[in-house]
Amino acid sequence: METPKKIIIIEDEKTLARALEFKLKRLGFEVKVAFNGADGMTLLEKESFDIILLDLIMPTMDGFTVLANLRGKRIKTPVVVLTNLSQENDIERTKKFGVREFFIKSNTPIATIAGRVAELLE
Repeated sequence: METPKKIIIIEDEKTLARALEFKLKRLGFEVKVAFNGADGMTLLEKESFDIILLDLIMPTMDGFTVLANLRGKRIKTPVVVLTNLSQENDIERTKKFGVREFFIKSNTPIATIAGRVAELLE
């Protein structure tokens, strides 16, 4: 039996984070959740993940800071951004960090996000 792929969700909106965690676990993934960027970075420094789901606007440490820290620590884990920021310059800023996918939370069903994450991990 192959080891399940590991996903970290860094999202301060607890309802959304838990719903995504539930959906992704049902799809057979191992999932950890951090509710702010600082806790997310701590987890990322301790263990490796196959993909990161990252919110941009969070307390303690925002997603842009997490992206900069990942680059600084040479953590090359693919990142999928979940945000309600839809400004073109925000999208461009994340692309500079090599973000794979950018979802506007308010416009995207959880099933769509989970499905895309599953595709990226295949």
